[in-house]
This record gives sequence, C-alpha cells and structure tokens, in this order.
Amino acid sequence: MISRVRFAPSPTGYLHVGGARTALYNWLFARSQGGTLILRSDDTDRERSSSEYADDILSSLEWLGIDWDEGIAAGGDHGTYRQSDRFARYREVAEELVAGGHAYRSFVTNDELDRFREEARSTGATPAYDGRLEPTAEEAEARGMAGERPTVRFRVPRPGETVFEDIVRGEVRFDNAQVDDFVILRSDGSPTYHLASTVDDVDYAITHVVRGEDLLSSTPKHILLTRAMGAEPATYAHLSLLIGPDGKKLSKRHGHTAIQAYRDAGYLPEAMTNYLALLGWSPGDDETVVARDEMVKRFDLNSVSKNPAIFDTAKLEWLNGVYLRQLDIDDLVSRVEPLIEGDLGRVLTETERDELRLIAPHVQERAKLLTEVPGQVRFLFVDGVSFDEASWDKVMTTDEAPLALEGAAVAIAAVDPWSTDAIDAGLRAMLAEHELSARKGLQPIRVAISGSTVSPPLFESIEVLGRERTLARIAAARERLHRVARA
Repeated sequence: MISRVRFAPSPTGYLHVGGARTALYNWLFARSQGGTLILRSDDTDRERSSSEYADDILSSLEWLGIDWDEGIAAGGDHGTYRQSDRFARYREVAEELVAGGHAYRSFVTNDELDRFREEARSTGATPAYDGRLEPTAEEAEARGMAGERPTVRFRVPRPGETVFEDIVRGEVRFDNAQVDDFVILRSDGSPTYHLASTVDDVDYAITHVVRGEDLLSSTPKHILLTRAMGAEPATYAHLSLLIGPDGKKLSKRHGHTAIQAYRDAGYLPEAMTNYLALLGWSPGDDETVVARDEMVKRFDLNSVSKNPAIFDTAKLEWLNGVYLRQLDIDDLVSRVEPLIEGDLGRVLTETERDELRLIAPHVQERAKLLTEVPGQVRFLFVDGVSFDEASWDKVMTTDEAPLALEGAAVAIAAVDPWSTDAIDAGLRAMLAEHELSARKGLQPIRVAISGSTVSPPLFESIEVLGRERTLARIAAARERLHRVARA
C-alpha cells in the first residue's frame, strides 16, 4: 500500500517551527516511502483564519524546500482542499452518523454541563459527559420547534476502550468512560475540528497521521469517528513537543517561533531543514550536518524519539554558519545581493558585483547569517563611510592613530603591484618602521576605510576597494582627527 500523509495547518497564525518540523517529517516519510504528501488547510475557524497566514504557510514551506503532491495549489481529486469549502460534506456525514445511531442532537447547555462536571468531580465520578442530561424526544422536538438549535454529539461507546499502536509512543490506551460525548457539529451547523479532520482523513485515504503530541488526546475521538464512518483508522505517529533550553514549552520568550522570522534573519533553508530534522530524529553516527537526499534515504518514523526536543537558536546559528561556509561563491553572492541592494536602496552595478565576488570569500569565512554580510561589505558600495562612533572612540582616540594613518597613506601610495600580498608587506613594513603593534597600527586603518572595527580582512578589503578610494578614506579620517584636535 502506498502511504498517503498530510500536513494540515490552520491559517490562524504564521508557520511555527514546531509546525514546520511536523511538515518536514511528513515530507521525509512520504519521500522515503515513495508515497504522497497532501497539503490541506484546516480553516474552519473563519474568524481567526486569514489569507496573510495562509500565504505565509505556503511561502515558508516553499522556502524550506518542502513540496507536496496533492492539495492546495497542486490540485487533486478533492476540490480546493480547504475545509471552509467542505461544510456540506461534514453536515452530510453528521446526519449519517445520527441516522446510524452513532451521534445525536444535543440540547444540553454549558451551564448544565458545568454543574454536571462539578458534581462528578465532587463524588469521584468521571466528568465525561455521556448524554444523561438530554431531554426526551418529545421535549427535544418541542425545543426545536421553538427555534432552539441543537448541536450534534458523537455517542462514545461505553463501556469500552480505544487502543492503538502509535509509531512513536508505542501502545496507547484510552478508557472510553473518560471521553466526552463530544460535539461534532455546532449549533450554527459548522463542524468541529474532530469531525472535519476525520472526514478529510477518510475521504483523502490518509494512511498515516503524523502530528504533534498535543493532539494525542483527540486521537481516540478520531478513531471512533472513523470506525463509525465504516472506515479503517490511519496509523498514528505523535511527535514530541519542542521545548526551549530552559526545559519549558517553546514560546516567544525563547526568541522567534515563526519560520518567516528565521528567513528574514538570514538563515539558510538548508540549515533550517537540517536542524529541524534532528529535533527528535537521528540519522545515526551522531551526525549533525546531513544533506537532504541523505535524510530521505535514512528517515524512519520508528526511530523518532518520544522525548521532548530542545530548540536552541545558538546551535541553529552555528549550523547555519557551517552551511554558509559550504556555499559556492556564486551561490552566496546570489543570496546576499538582494539584501545588499535592499540596504543600499539601489541595484548594484556590474563593477560592484565583481567587487562583491572578490570580497565574498573573506566574508564567508566569518559570517553565520546572510544578514551579517550587507553591513560588512557596505563600505565598498558607498561614496564615503559613516563612522561607527563606538569604533571611532575605541581606536581613533589613541596616541598611535594619527601616526598609523599618516604612515598608511605613504605605504598605500607606494604599493606596487596592487595585490593583497604587496599591501600586506607594505603596511607591515610601516608598522615596523614606526614601532607600532598590529592592533594599534592596523585598526585605525580598518575604521578609516570601512567605518567600523568589524569588516572583512583588512588587506583584502583594501585590494578590492582600490588605491584611490583607500587613500581618499584615510585622508577623510585624518581630516576628522584634525578637526577634533582643533575643537
């Protein structure tokens, strides 16, 4: 049997890293099995759902490289794959369940339920509602005639037990006596999550449901509904929740939780998918950097851990740096060029693109995020630098700074041929001549040409910047020093 899995996000928020991991595990399982991945939208919550969130989910999945075979934007045999377009189908199933005795129209009020549960807890009985407060058939008909609209509740079979084998958690057992006769259709005719999700899984012939453990308690309801529909339940795999380094459930207090935020922060999709894949699964041999095709070859739901996985942004940033340094230079340039142009507010010229290619390998050695690159190379693409005042105060207020800049101007003017090695030799000879340490003598030059103490390697930066612009910037820095001295 070919496996059919689904990722079914609700467009009520941006795609969360936990949701992205669930999508990735579904994708890895489908690809490793030669199966089908379906993308549907669980958008029955019309008030909280929005097109902005729906678009974010699609764009985030695409950025991560998670493609799907059927569903939203891909098409298939089931319409739009949006639950908001399938209300008639859910009502049809609800009516069939009522007709078959598996469900009933319920007139119990919330106040009545609260009193029932409070009394049950006080006597040590189960607070699960079992239909005992429903009116007689005659009373129900009269209330309906009076305009009162009932809900539809599923009739949980009691006594009994719902047992299933979870791929991740092993055997799971639920006593039906602890499960409410739960609502499947609200009084306004809209379906609950339990009904809509189950009907879709049955209609779309889903073989495996891979989802977060926060939905584990819903599983007996879905299994009972599936069987009442005359279908065979899917195989379930409930993934552990993500936690922060402090051991608490992952939330905004640990940093960003939306995939889009990491994309904007300069993370690579390859690094993010690699990191997400390892949050609960190991390819073996304690490997950390695993190529996507290797993930597909080795992925096995049976080896997914049921223990909570720690989402640590420090580890993610480290891994991102590893991936960034592995990029081909042309690939790196293509990724950072739009960021640089956005920073400058204009398009780079061909000459500037050539300069970017020359400096990119030296930035690549140090950067951990793509967003670090524009600030480090900006000095190449502006007419004059704006000095970082903290950097200026740190190195330009020393007694050695004026001497270093004066000596650098002489040395740079004499460099021949114009190359990194010759620039290195010329400036180091200047340091020796004036008895300056590298820190005292080179840092003022770095700030003069780039505006900051943080920049690509100095000699390589000067080579790409060129003799004329380097001398002009040293002169500008010296003039500022003179102005400060005269003030």
